[in-house]
Amino acid sequence: MIICIVGPTGVGKSALAIEVAKTVHGEIINGDAFQIYKDMNIGTAKPSEMEMKSVPHHLFSFVNPDQDYSAFNYQVDARNKIAELSKRNVPIIIVGGTGMYLKAALFDFDLQLQEQKVDMSEYECLNNEELYEKLSKIDPIEASKIHMNNRKRVLRAIEIYLMRGEKKSALIERQHHQPIYDVCFVGLEVERQKLYQDIDRRVDNMIEKGLEKEVQMLVAKYGSNHKAFQAIGYKDFIIGNENNESTALIVEHIKHKSHAYARRQYTYFKNQFIVNWFSSKKEAYDFCINKLNHD
Repeated sequence: MIICIVGPTGVGKSALAIEVAKTVHGEIINGDAFQIYKDMNIGTAKPSEMEMKSVPHHLFSFVNPDQDYSAFNYQVDARNKIAELSKRNVPIIIVGGTGMYLKAALFDFDLQLQEQKVDMSEYECLNNEELYEKLSKIDPIEASKIHMNNRKRVLRAIEIYLMRGEKKSALIERQHHQPIYDVCFVGLEVERQKLYQDIDRRVDNMIEKGLEKEVQMLVAKYGSNHKAFQAIGYKDFIIGNENNESTALIVEHIKHKSHAYARRQYTYFKNQFIVNWFSSKKEAYDFCINKLNHD
C-alpha cells in the first residue's frame, strides 16, 4: 500500500506526511515538480533540514535548476524509488501537489516518447491552418480535440506520430488510465477563503525568510532562463526586478497566482484521482495510519 497525500499549495500536506511516516516508520517520496531542485528551498516550501532528518525523504533537492527534467524523468526516478523501498518492506508515503508527476509515476502512462527527437522543420514553417490540415489527415480523432490555433498541441500530436509511427489517439486508447500500484489517495481541503488566507501568510513568511535573496542567488549562479524558474515566486521576482516593480507589487502577484494555482490543483485532483478528502488533519492522519496498518 502506498499512501499519496495530495491537495492544494499551503494546505499542510508535508506536515501530515511527516507525522504519518514517523508513526509507521515509513519514508517519504517527493511528488512536487519544483522541490526536486537544489537551492530552491524557500519559494517551494520545501521541508526544513530538521524535518528531513526526522524521517527519510527521497527525490528532494537532487537536480540542478539549469538541468532539464521532465515528467518522464520523474516517472523513472519515482518508480525506481518505489521498487527500492518495496523490497525493504518500507511503508511509502508520497506527498506533493504536481498532479501530472503523480499520474506519470503511479498510473499506466507511456511517456517514453518524450525523450525521443524528430526533425519537425518541415512542419514548423507551416501556418496554423496548413498545420492543422496535416494533423487532420494523420490523426483526425486527435485533431477534433484541438483548436486549430493551438499550434503547440497540433505540433506535438504530429511529433508523436512521427516518433512512434502511431497516432496519439491510438496510444491514448491503449492506456487504461489505472494505477499500477496499490495506492490510496488522501486529500486535505479547507474552506476556500481560509485557504487563501493561509497561502497569503505563507507567502509573507517566505518573504521574511529571504525569498528575494534566494532568487537573486539562483539567477547569479545559474542564469534566469531555465524551466525551474517558472515556479511561482521565482518567475515573479525575476520578471518584477527586470521591470523595476516594487517588492509589494511582486508579492501581490505571487499571492494572486498562488490562489489560482490552488484552484487548478483542486480541479485536477478531483477530476483525475479517486481521493479520500478530509478537512481535519487528525482524521486524515487516522485514516492513513489505519490503511497502512491493515495493508
